[in-house]
Amino acid sequence: MPETYDFTKNPPMPKAIFGIAGVVLLAVVALNSFKVVGPGERGVIFSQVSGIKDIQLGEGLHFKIPLLEEIFTVDVKVQKSQTEAGAASKDLQNVASTVAINFHVDPHLAHKVYQEIGTSYKERVIDPAVQEAIKSVTARFTAEELITRRPEVKDQVKVALSERLLVFNILVDEFSIVDFQFSAGFNEAIEAKQSAEQSALKAKRDLDRIKIEAEQRITQATAEAEAMRLQQQTITPMMLQLRALEKWDGKLPTVSSGAVPFINVDTLKGR
Repeated sequence: MPETYDFTKNPPMPKAIFGIAGVVLLAVVALNSFKVVGPGERGVIFSQVSGIKDIQLGEGLHFKIPLLEEIFTVDVKVQKSQTEAGAASKDLQNVASTVAINFHVDPHLAHKVYQEIGTSYKERVIDPAVQEAIKSVTARFTAEELITRRPEVKDQVKVALSERLLVFNILVDEFSIVDFQFSAGFNEAIEAKQSAEQSALKAKRDLDRIKIEAEQRITQATAEAEAMRLQQQTITPMMLQLRALEKWDGKLPTVSSGAVPFINVDTLKGR
């Protein structure tokens, strides 16, 4: 039978056990002494003694005191948030809006954002700010103006939203109104108005066409009357005789009695 090791007769050396434990402890301490802050992030130092420190760490590898300090990361890259907002227009029409914003945390104040808000700033800050900005600006315009003056509405909402979020050290990069939804009654009223405007425009175009055609007929009749008047002024007995001569074939008409028509023979013979 193989020989077994008897620990009772040959106990392990205490120094070896302590040495192994020390190596393991040092490895654990070493692994917990460094933190990597990734691209587009800022590191926030939390101390068990003093809380959040008023400094922040840039990208790269950073040392921390094991067991006493922890480094949390805050994303400072441009992020997107989309929010559904309900409001009432100036003429008391219900308006449902879908808005999207691009924003980022102020890189110089990331530790303040983490300390005051944490990482859930969309739910805690951005969505409520969007709701308030939409309500405030929508109330300044009628429902129809929200459509016809959309760029102006967008600019005003962006300004209002930027002011609200700046208080929390969050910067708005871009803002867009994805959609406006109105009540069914308002949509029907808009369609009826557009139909009436189109009918009125068609009637105006028809009236303009009739006026132009009438003016053309008047102009044509006036020209024809003037031409007739000028023609009457230029027709004289001599011209009538000349036209008759142009058409005469040189033969005198044969008649049983009466004078020779059309032509004065004496005139033709030079008498």
